[in-house]
Amino acid sequence: MHWPNPQPPQPALTAPGPGPDAGLDAGPAVPDAARVDPAVLGALLRRHGWQRRGGPAGRYGRWTPPGRTGTSLLVPETRAFPDCADLLEEALAALAHCGLPSAREVLFGLSVPSDEVHYLREAPEGRPYGPRGDAAWSVQEQLRSAARQLLLAAALAERARVGYHGARHRGHAERALDGVLVGPAPGRGRLTAYVPVDGGRGTVARLHHALHAAREAVDYRRATGGMEAFDAAVEAGVSRELAEALIALVHGSEGARVALAWAPAAGTPAGCAARPEPVDFSPGDLPVLREAAARYTRGEPAVPVTVTGTVVRMRRSATGSGGTVRLRVLSGADVPSVRAALDEDAYRTAGHAHLTGLPVRLTGRLQRRGGFRRLTDASAVTPVALDEVERDRLMKTLHEAFDSSDSSEILPSDD
Repeated sequence: MHWPNPQPPQPALTAPGPGPDAGLDAGPAVPDAARVDPAVLGALLRRHGWQRRGGPAGRYGRWTPPGRTGTSLLVPETRAFPDCADLLEEALAALAHCGLPSAREVLFGLSVPSDEVHYLREAPEGRPYGPRGDAAWSVQEQLRSAARQLLLAAALAERARVGYHGARHRGHAERALDGVLVGPAPGRGRLTAYVPVDGGRGTVARLHHALHAAREAVDYRRATGGMEAFDAAVEAGVSRELAEALIALVHGSEGARVALAWAPAAGTPAGCAARPEPVDFSPGDLPVLREAAARYTRGEPAVPVTVTGTVVRMRRSATGSGGTVRLRVLSGADVPSVRAALDEDAYRTAGHAHLTGLPVRLTGRLQRRGGFRRLTDASAVTPVALDEVERDRLMKTLHEAFDSSDSSEILPSDD
């Protein structure tokens, strides 16, 4: 497999916009020179391909960008000398005006201390139709989607180490990615996610361990035929969600690579390599990853729970019989909602609670089928009394969370 020489992506973006090139003209803000650590600036310049060409050791260095001559920066190495503040201001101003992608990435790394997750995807040479390689909009969106799935799987693993998460902890994991920015390099099968150290370092550290564990488990399966390495890999953060994210990243390509780089200002997280080795996956790994995803789904057991929630949907086939209810979960399970089949008495109790604005409490087993959104063997359905203040707060919360597009939803089958 041929990998092109690493080049930094285009300026950072927030969530995907109307097209793969959306927001490429918006560069990062120039940081305040008084807040910039010269050692961090030097580390970022080196990471993004700049080379130190000379200068007195311990005082300042002259840096030139990759593939360019005639352009250079004079960067102090410490703040111990009187002219270091002026040199930093001049260097930052030069980076802001030189227009090179690598300069923009350095500025971004200074403005928002972030760990970097680099995705490289090798597109097949030539296509029988349509644009070639990553020039196609759909290909760029596929890369973005797979990149987000990988980070989401790592955020889920930070909350719990299980083989299949389903809907559990998903809301928390998605909110953990709110601060992540991405910067694409159109046409080159590249994407970089910038995960802020504040609030996101645990996710990237978990991704580091999970990727290497997944690579070792795949190698073990291909060498020995055994799948037991995937069982041990759960503790490192490997799950059905991570396997499916890797499948999405590799599918339709000649291979994919994920590389991590820690924010210089924050150092290396405990238990991780200072310079993590990139992890490669190829189309030959896809059958093993699919087998692992299915194994994790089958192997995750049902969870006994006692759930408190508000009834938001009721359905039954005939009067005087039991039926199915949907609850918006308030406590007891790490999912936003569950469905439960109730007998006639329990269904009637749930209906009365719904009419009087009371939540209900019930016990059962949270099944993996349907993503842990189904409660089986439901019993002990009991209304939960609330005082007026709690009831008003509950109704306000439900009103704010209500999505009008959900009003026509019918409880689907698990089949």
